[in-house]
Amino acid sequence: MENLVTMFEELRKVYQGKKILLTGHTGFKGSWLLKILSMLGAEVKGYALAPENDYDLFYLLGGDRLCESITGDIRDGDRLKKEVLSFQPDFIFHLAAQPLVRLSYEVPSETFEVNAIGTAKLLDAVRLLNKPCSAVLITTDKVYHNYEWEYPYRENDRLGGYDPYSASKACAELIIDSYRNSFFNKTRYNSHKKGIAVARAGNVIGGGDWSKDRLMPDIARALANDVEIIIRNPDAVRPWQHVLEPIVGYLILGKHLRTSYLKYGQAYNFGPETTDALPVVDMVSLAIERWGSGDYKIERQEDQLHEAGLLKLDISKAITDLLWKPKSNALKAVELTIDWYKQYNSAKETISRFTEQQISEFLTIPS
Repeated sequence: MENLVTMFEELRKVYQGKKILLTGHTGFKGSWLLKILSMLGAEVKGYALAPENDYDLFYLLGGDRLCESITGDIRDGDRLKKEVLSFQPDFIFHLAAQPLVRLSYEVPSETFEVNAIGTAKLLDAVRLLNKPCSAVLITTDKVYHNYEWEYPYRENDRLGGYDPYSASKACAELIIDSYRNSFFNKTRYNSHKKGIAVARAGNVIGGGDWSKDRLMPDIARALANDVEIIIRNPDAVRPWQHVLEPIVGYLILGKHLRTSYLKYGQAYNFGPETTDALPVVDMVSLAIERWGSGDYKIERQEDQLHEAGLLKLDISKAITDLLWKPKSNALKAVELTIDWYKQYNSAKETISRFTEQQISEFLTIPS
């Protein structure tokens, strides 16, 4: 417990009073990160599209009160530059994205524009900053060329992407690497003073995710409405983790990046232990058990869109370099997630306080 308390205090020392630009702050992961940054005492400016629904986590947490919230498209380079330069951030966490694999089949060009070109637009703005700034750019575990094998992917493995979402994120990584070499080269750090790092997170679950065609939101909706959970890919294995795991990792990476770009300006995987990657059907069973009722059925489609069957991450680099490691396993991640949705369904008006309680317990913040 002592080390975890110290970790929170160290993060507060880094981020308290600092200016943080958070793109994608209205999304699922962005809202959780926004809440934590507010608890750390940071001054946050968010830049993102408006939430789609009045029940989105951003609204439930009172996100407008936690930051200066700017509604804007990441592809709007002129607007983005204006907001970045007027704010003069000390840190940037870039989460704005089209994050859904299945939706990327419906809007492929838009997915590439948002995820790849949007990242370039942000880096263009960073180039114009005349001050030190550390930027953690979030991609995904799906940037790797997936051979569907047991071998967990390491940060220096080949990038690729079968579906438009995965390919767009791999493209974003190539763009980041180009800017890092061309404009933010480590050998010229004393002149540009920009630190650029990449975070690749595994499959993230947690309360407040309402996305379509994503496992935990589909499970939560089915359980709340007392209908069967429909499973498309029961045997697909993913590196499941609670949303707080990688978010804490992003903050730790940002802290280290601030002290030494030469060492930490690179890519890092954030996921569960390799032995903790589970098939979809096991996750569904765990969720039903935690909820206390429910059932599922498998519906395989002949013309089903391609999705990865097996994917694991090697997180040894983050453990060694950043001293970050997962705090919980997949079972605990499911418990935290289902407990959030149960709380939402029974007492929606208290969900903001319940979310803060989950964060406090996870970070072991003394009351």
